[in-house]
Amino acid sequence: MLTYPPEVDALQAIRRKLKDPRKNLRNWRKGDPCVSNWTGVICTMPQPDGFLHIQELRMLNLNLTGKLAPKLGQLSNLTVLNFMWNHNITGSIPKEIGNIKSLKFLLLSGNQLTGPLADELGFLPNLLMFQVDLNQITGSLPKSFVNLISCRHFHMNNNSISGQIPSELSSMPALIHFLLDNNNLMGNLPPEFSQMPKLRILQLDNNSFGGTEIPASYGNMSNLVKLSASFPFSIDYQFIQREKGYKYLFLIDRFM
Repeated sequence: MLTYPPEVDALQAIRRKLKDPRKNLRNWRKGDPCVSNWTGVICTMPQPDGFLHIQELRMLNLNLTGKLAPKLGQLSNLTVLNFMWNHNITGSIPKEIGNIKSLKFLLLSGNQLTGPLADELGFLPNLLMFQVDLNQITGSLPKSFVNLISCRHFHMNNNSISGQIPSELSSMPALIHFLLDNNNLMGNLPPEFSQMPKLRILQLDNNSFGGTEIPASYGNMSNLVKLSASFPFSIDYQFIQREKGYKYLFLIDRFM
């Protein structure tokens, strides 16, 4: 039994966009991806259509350079897409990744990815972790991200994301970690964030937020254990200690 041919074609297109100075992908030049165990390629069990399908693409820390190919969007059974810590993958994140409705983990941290985040990336209903920190992403956060209804970990820190945080993102029901520190965000903090039922960590420091205070409604976030921010504001004791336990509050004066 062999790998589904369109997915083989997609992998070959992905390989052509990459440079592999350490030759970690040398076995991608021969055999079948699933049968020959290509590096980083993990496949499904045989499927009713008579083929094997690509389930995970694990390219973590392989010293790859180049760009991410739009053909990634043709890996329609993918659950894990991991290109973390290659350090020198450049270009934008292909909007075609938004076609992979099965995707659960989109892990692209620690590269040199640029450009804005495409609206299409907000239409991944099964995505659990969206991690693109430590890149050079620009532009604003798409409002379409409100559709990431399963997302628990949203790591966008250490980029150059600008504009205001869309208040619509407060409707992400499963979010636990919301990391946006070290960007170029502006405007006021959306008071609607207090409606996020599972949020535990909210990191917003080292941005350019305005306003003079944290929204009072944030004091009602019963599950929040960490809030970090950096702008001039007043603070109420309720943010530091609550009846049910402690809140960890990191306040950084960006004018120091």
